[in-house]
Amino acid sequence: MNTFTNDEINLMCIYNTGTKDGLTDALTAMREYLEPEETELRDLTDSVLEKLEAISDEDFAKLELFPDFDE
Repeated sequence: MNTFTNDEINLMCIYNTGTKDGLTDALTAMREYLEPEETELRDLTDSVLEKLEAISDEDFAKLELFPDFDE
């Protein structure tokens, strides 16, 4: 399974719908609202979407999607 960074996990927590497909859809929709200068968030979103595409639904279900703002 691909490892997600702390920032990626936090982003996934914000947009998590409970399913991999739902999260993918939510992130894709959010990405459409980003301004051109929001490159860091766009890159982070793209990275999460790529990693989500590479994992199975079973692996997604094993993820602990709890924000960790201390790191």
